[in-house]
Amino acid sequence: MTTPAGSAAAVAPPSGASAGAAGAPGNSTAVAAAATPSSVPATGSTAPLDFIPVTQTLARVAACAAVGKIPEQFDARIVDKHCQQLSALEAKWRQTWLAQAQPFFAAVVPRDVPATVVYPFGGGDLLTAMVVYPNATEITTLSLEPAGDPRSINALAPGELDSMLGEVRDKVNHLLHYAHSKTTDMGKLARSKLPGDLTYALAALEINQFDPVSVRFFRLGPQGEVIYMTGDDIANMPESKGRRSPFANLEIQYVPRGSGNGGARRTFRHIAANLDDKHMAADPSVLRHLEQKGPVAAITKAASYLLWWNTFSHIREYLLRNMVWMISDSTGIPPDEAAAAGFEQIPYGRFDGPFLGGGIRPTEVFRKLWAEKAQPLAFRFGYPDIGNHDHLLITRRLPK
Repeated sequence: MTTPAGSAAAVAPPSGASAGAAGAPGNSTAVAAAATPSSVPATGSTAPLDFIPVTQTLARVAACAAVGKIPEQFDARIVDKHCQQLSALEAKWRQTWLAQAQPFFAAVVPRDVPATVVYPFGGGDLLTAMVVYPNATEITTLSLEPAGDPRSINALAPGELDSMLGEVRDKVNHLLHYAHSKTTDMGKLARSKLPGDLTYALAALEINQFDPVSVRFFRLGPQGEVIYMTGDDIANMPESKGRRSPFANLEIQYVPRGSGNGGARRTFRHIAANLDDKHMAADPSVLRHLEQKGPVAAITKAASYLLWWNTFSHIREYLLRNMVWMISDSTGIPPDEAAAAGFEQIPYGRFDGPFLGGGIRPTEVFRKLWAEKAQPLAFRFGYPDIGNHDHLLITRRLPK
């Protein structure tokens, strides 16, 4: 069943050609000499570049999307086998996780929640945001990892294809099985030969039966404005690998499958940024960008408990000022700060202590919250607790 745009059940069931979910980050700027002019945007112009043709190729090969074609230099049998295995991973995910999670989210997420979603520490996980907020028209994830250069598919040697697609499946399997991406995996993927965050996003779109219609990269101006990459930017790209990748920040516009380019466009952006206070103070452009969005829905999970830390106060305070409703695991907003900002919190599952050690300040407050008020939970959302228990937290603004 393909779900219509705007319906409460955005995730479509698997088909023989559909993918599982994720990919392999990377920020390679190499382009194979054999790349066709239609697949790589021209350099030396001031117009924003759209990387949709080459991204469709990446989507077809790595994310098993219904768009794009398999390049002639690749063995189609390898891609077909990869897609069959991804489809099997997706089918298992639907049976063991989505069948429990989707009805839960449909019941608890308010119908009037903002259609703009912000997901701190959420690199590589567009899929969960789309499941929780199926009617979202704008989703922004933020994390350290760059989105990656889609042109890297043209630089991949035919003999590398099988191993690279195997790497994609390994990381997808972890995401689908554990409901979060490991930080170490994301770091490895950022050094991979395929662009991981971008591939994860393409797979999430395929699972949800959306087609990408525009793919651009950008940087943020001083006031948070989006400045798209141009041909001149490509022509003047620094060769030093020690510099920040110009393919760090990604924008994908996408439409429901079957609607064509005339369908109502939705927007996904990934911003590569260090969200600690030191970096946010030195370069406030990320905060300025987020503040322009107005009221938002929020999500975070498996975030290394960074929102508990004093050194991440700017992003925490942004959320408390601007979010209306948030879903998280225990790595979300500490209860005392949420209450002081006018929010109530509703816990689900069981929490006996943080999954990662450290014994930091809010542990006892969180434990008390779950002990007094928790409702049942039948699926994992992000980290387990110290005792491997599933848990989840809703943080919602109280009426004034």
